[in-house]
Amino acid sequence: MKIPNSVALDFHPIFITLNQLIGKIYRGVTLMTVKKGPKRQNEAAKVGIVMGSDSDLDIMQEAAAVLKKFQIPYEMTVASAHRSPQRAGDFAASALKRGLQVIIAGAGHAAHLAGVLAAHTTLPVIGVPIDSSCLQGLDALLATVQMPPGIPVATMAIGKPGARNAGILAAQIIAVSEAQLAEKLEKFKQEMARQVEKKAKKIESL
Repeated sequence: MKIPNSVALDFHPIFITLNQLIGKIYRGVTLMTVKKGPKRQNEAAKVGIVMGSDSDLDIMQEAAAVLKKFQIPYEMTVASAHRSPQRAGDFAASALKRGLQVIIAGAGHAAHLAGVLAAHTTLPVIGVPIDSSCLQGLDALLATVQMPPGIPVATMAIGKPGARNAGILAAQIIAVSEAQLAEKLEKFKQEMARQVEKKAKKIESL
């Protein structure tokens, strides 16, 4: 019985190898961003924001807002250290080749996401503990900050303040080699100081 070409191809070694290659490419593509920041034409993301669950988006948008303010292109996605460890590992392992310079990872409960990402890359990883459990983020803080020697994670404060600082720290890391960004950060700090002076005068006049 003659096997139709369309069926025979399925069993051809070359076709199988091609299928495997396409599968790898597809898995890489599925490390899709759920949201992207400002990006000039042909400019790759410099910061990767990863969260353990889409329920963390409200908090991690604080980091994204800072990156937008400084016009730093970023990508944002979901990957769980426990529910999708392969996805998390693939994201971190491919980050450097994709042009990322910093990774920001936010997670709650037993928050091992930042540590898992740090284990798969030499890029700096910033951890944001999220207060999504009955322990109000203390569990996430300890899980993120208590890394073993050799796998550092720059751990921020719990919740939105930490996410905002993560964005600022990412900008400061990138600004080491970008004078224009460093100038923006300097103006940002000067503006904060001016706001404090303004508030101080208001209080002192009461």
